[in-house]
Amino acid sequence: MAAPVSTKAAWKLQEITAHSSNVSSLVLGKSSGRLLATGGDDCRVNIWSVNKPNCIMSLTGHTSPIESLQININEELIVAGSQSGSIRVWDLEAAKILRTLFGHKANICSLDFHPFGSFVASGSLDTNIKLWDVRRKGCVFRYKGHTQAVRCLRFSPDGKWLASAADDHTVKLWDLAAGKMMFEFTGHAGPVNVVEFHPNEYLLASGSSDRTVRFWDLEKFQVVSCIEEEATPVRCVLFNPDGCCLYSGFQDSLRVYGWEPERCFDVVLVNWGKVADLSICNNQLIGVSYAQSTVSSFVVDLSRVTKSGSVPHGLIRDDKPLVQPTPTGSSLRRIYDRPSTSCSKPQRVKHNSESERRSPSSEDDRDEKESKAEIQNPEDYKEIFQPKNAIFSTFLLLSILIEPVTAKEAVKPNQAVEVQTPLPKQELPDQIQRPPIASSTPVTRAELSVIPAARNEPIGLKATDFLPAVKNQSQTELVDEEAVSQIRKGHETMCVVLTSRHKNLDTVRAVWSTGDIKNSVDSAVAINDLSVVVDLLNIVNQKASLWKLDLCTVVLPQIEKLLQSKYESYVQTGCTSLKLILQRFLPLITDMLAAPPSVGVDITREERLHKCKLCYKQLKNISNIVKNKSGLSGRHGSAFRELHLLMAVLE
Repeated sequence: MAAPVSTKAAWKLQEITAHSSNVSSLVLGKSSGRLLATGGDDCRVNIWSVNKPNCIMSLTGHTSPIESLQININEELIVAGSQSGSIRVWDLEAAKILRTLFGHKANICSLDFHPFGSFVASGSLDTNIKLWDVRRKGCVFRYKGHTQAVRCLRFSPDGKWLASAADDHTVKLWDLAAGKMMFEFTGHAGPVNVVEFHPNEYLLASGSSDRTVRFWDLEKFQVVSCIEEEATPVRCVLFNPDGCCLYSGFQDSLRVYGWEPERCFDVVLVNWGKVADLSICNNQLIGVSYAQSTVSSFVVDLSRVTKSGSVPHGLIRDDKPLVQPTPTGSSLRRIYDRPSTSCSKPQRVKHNSESERRSPSSEDDRDEKESKAEIQNPEDYKEIFQPKNAIFSTFLLLSILIEPVTAKEAVKPNQAVEVQTPLPKQELPDQIQRPPIASSTPVTRAELSVIPAARNEPIGLKATDFLPAVKNQSQTELVDEEAVSQIRKGHETMCVVLTSRHKNLDTVRAVWSTGDIKNSVDSAVAINDLSVVVDLLNIVNQKASLWKLDLCTVVLPQIEKLLQSKYESYVQTGCTSLKLILQRFLPLITDMLAAPPSVGVDITREERLHKCKLCYKQLKNISNIVKNKSGLSGRHGSAFRELHLLMAVLE
């Protein structure tokens, strides 16, 4: 279990006073890693952007302290549970209350959004788990089985299961469509604080106050391995996006674990204290903690952390590892069957179902009117939530104008829908035998049975309610035809521009599919359209490992043009790309130029030296632009000042 200890890979990012009273809960957005929500004893939910000092939005309406928070995967909705047992769902983009849900008799300890459907799961101190349909304001089902407070809930990546962790030392796995428990995992000797599904495989991780992390196989229903004898209770866990390792947050450190066999790859010392949540963005792990009314955020540079045989940043020579990574090998377990599409966010629609007739009341409506979403910082609000609408609208426009759905690609209305059984058939104890939710023969939507068993709440769901909806082709074509006719009116020039841009992007994508990044960038540059270069750089910037020295020689002249562009988005992309190049390659360039001449003939070194000289010349030209623009005010001025400091070595 011994592992290297790193202290330089982590640093404190920010400390803010988040509430007028004690902070009781906080959560990070998992999509961007930059959205932070805090709940306090002042009964408010405040929304922040990580590394910005001002509150963006304040959500009011709860009359007791906030106990639990969760942000949905698209970072459009947030749900908050209170000490009194009430739950409120807000629409962040529309800045308004969406739903108020009542039913629990005690504190809400845990919440989670379904990855596709319009459902929220809640766990309470009253030991119950409830599944809510946000569209209908109603409780879909109540899962009973835990004997103490339910501390953590997680939906599986395929949306078919729900895992729960509780103070009764157990982890339970629930089948959503069958409406009953699939299995109970026992083995922890203390309250289980957190549970997390592997992003790809049938594997579940749980962390407990007994200072252990356990890994469970979801096919064989048995423990895979157990990490024991840590110094403090496990507060939060998070799988790496590619599933190679598990990050675990403790009082004074971040630990990186493997499970077959169990081992600790790395220990990063982080004095974050009461760490509450972790998220990953751009190869950086963000951690947030709280103490009284203060919230602190921390950053761990994952490129400098050892994980599953990878090589920490810095152990490279001309962008090649000194030690080749150990191959992770193929998956040992089944992979989740994910749908290829996602559902839209819940809409206020009318239903004639039993749940819709019984759930609304004048009390609920009055409560929603009293709940408010107050925008505290309009500029930050627009910067965070409006760009997503603009990007979505652009892609929607492109898909409608240029790539209409063909009859072969669309799903026919009467086409059979086959429901995949999450787990293979196997012998289980009678009391937890999992009922089949689908036969091997495909069945239509109309034939899917309603969830069985007796219930106390209004029901009316089918297995397909936990999967994205399939559109009717005739309706889709009609809507698309109307949309195209409306959009084209008075926008012929825009349509021509978008069609041309799409054609150019298709050309670049064809080269990209070969795996040659350098040639992809060359083709984008040859097209002589900066918008295409920007689109490509926005993708490359997401993964620093794609950058190579010869790529810099091609991109730097384009960055020079972007920094002088009149379009803010072009300038922002140019600054991001330049910052990545400076952080990754400037030390290599300066070291190569300062090194004494080599003795003998070394062709590889000569080629590298030539590239370094070319990059140095281009960076000198760009440094003059950066210096002139560093005096600007606003967001871009701050970015240019940061770049100016990074480029100081060139002077």
